Amino acid sequence: MKSRRAILAELFLTAASLMALFPLAWMVSVSLMPPHDAVGFPPPLWPSHPTLANYRELFAHQNMGRYVLNSLIVASLATVLSLAFNVAAGYAFAKLRFAGRDRIFRGLLAALIIPGQLSMLPLFFLMKELGLLNSYGGVVVPFMASLFGIFLVRQYALGLPDEMLQAARVDGASEVQIFLKIVLPNLRPIMVTLGVFTFLSAWNDFLWPLIVLSHDQLYTLPLAVASLSREHVQDSAMVMAGAVVTTAPVLVLFLALQRHYVRGLLAGSVKG
Repeated sequence: MKSRRAILAELFLTAASLMALFPLAWMVSVSLMPPHDAVGFPPPLWPSHPTLANYRELFAHQNMGRYVLNSLIVASLATVLSLAFNVAAGYAFAKLRFAGRDRIFRGLLAALIIPGQLSMLPLFFLMKELGLLNSYGGVVVPFMASLFGIFLVRQYALGLPDEMLQAARVDGASEVQIFLKIVLPNLRPIMVTLGVFTFLSAWNDFLWPLIVLSHDQLYTLPLAVASLSREHVQDSAMVMAGAVVTTAPVLVLFLALQRHYVRGLLAGSVKG
């Protein structure tokens, strides 16, 4: 029989979960309301006459399909490039020996305390010099190598047995073969974790695309929803529908991969 403390803990966690889920549920509810219902006071919890008109308006007249495609392109490119660069760099810092390795890594760790907003101005000028402003490339480049991603992969890669890598070298395998055939399969959990983290970050990023992009045809979903709220200030139902379109794909992705995501984080923390 459960103790009183266990029952109270379960009740508390259940209440906390309901409080966390309520804004999402209300967002979906408002997105299904007619416009006149959404602006009522006090705001209703449930639509009197549920309708999909707001979603039809978004995709038929607000070009939402284009923004979904833009976000998918940016988030997918950012994820692929982040995995390619961060996994290679993290493995190198963990298992390869080269001059200044530890000093460079300590410098990277020190840079983690610098707020990302401080780097946006020099990064903007760099994108300008490279001719990447107002393009997908300008949005994606900052995700190619992140300090957090390198640190995350390195901490996990430290747990790979040195004997396994040395045995492969004795058998005549090159470093490229070792990385592709031995290291990458063993890094799969942390790669999933980093991939999910990067995809979510790129999908939800608002500030950097706002700085880099000026053409509305290249807008990602967060920018599109923000512009939607400016154009339709009183149409809360349509804005909420845009928020649902933005939130639903990443929520489904996270729920589908959460087991691998949590396993990679826990394994990395134990092995580090």
